[in-house]
Amino acid sequence: MLNYGLDLSGVELDRALPDLVAEGDELDALVSAEADWSKPTPAVGWTIAHQIAHLASADANVLIAIRTPEAFDAVLKQAEAAGSQSADLDAAEGAAKPRSVLLEQWRAGRTEVAAALHDVPLDHGFPWYGSQLTKALMVPLRLMETWAHGQDVFDALGASRRPTARLQHVASLGVIGRELSFYAAQLPTPAEPFRVELTAPDGETWAWGPEDAEQRVQGSALDFCLRVTQRRPRAQTDLTAVGEDARKWLEIARVFL
Repeated sequence: MLNYGLDLSGVELDRALPDLVAEGDELDALVSAEADWSKPTPAVGWTIAHQIAHLASADANVLIAIRTPEAFDAVLKQAEAAGSQSADLDAAEGAAKPRSVLLEQWRAGRTEVAAALHDVPLDHGFPWYGSQLTKALMVPLRLMETWAHGQDVFDALGASRRPTARLQHVASLGVIGRELSFYAAQLPTPAEPFRVELTAPDGETWAWGPEDAEQRVQGSALDFCLRVTQRRPRAQTDLTAVGEDARKWLEIARVFL
């Protein structure tokens, strides 16, 4: 399977890669100014150090997948052996490193990832968890994860975060990954089309799906991104849904397996 079977025709790669770099830089500015990485974040058991360690570990795996795809099978086997604790164990291992070492590791890794993804041909597949990926999906996936884990850090520090147009990549993943939400919840995928209308940070409207669709979701792009990355419960968002399937989607929404 390639790209989990998702339709990525709407992904704007010319914007996505620079936006990925900018997303990392914004989080870097926040954490590099914070001396205490032991502060807890909303993720149970995870400190700021765990969040950065998780991002660094994922970047390292991306580089393995791109540069030495034959070695990625070992990554999969290690994750399978650890089971549901895989992410926790990797994050804990990285969080145990000195702050300065972890920061430099994360900086170097995300720089290498951006360069490697820039050089990969658009249609070249490389191994990932449960699928072969191309950079058309990997770039917004890395941006989404950086943004989502970054939100955990912003929340931990009580820092304000200005939403940007980079949210469009996260929102797009949330929309095209709707079937993954139902699959993960072990529910049948709705056959009806959906209409999603989100208010962007600049006040414009981002829209997906036919205008006459009966299943509809509306609200701010920020709240939609917070919901599909499971950083906020639906009750804490301004999202509205029309149609039983649309309402169910907002209850189970996720942008990752």
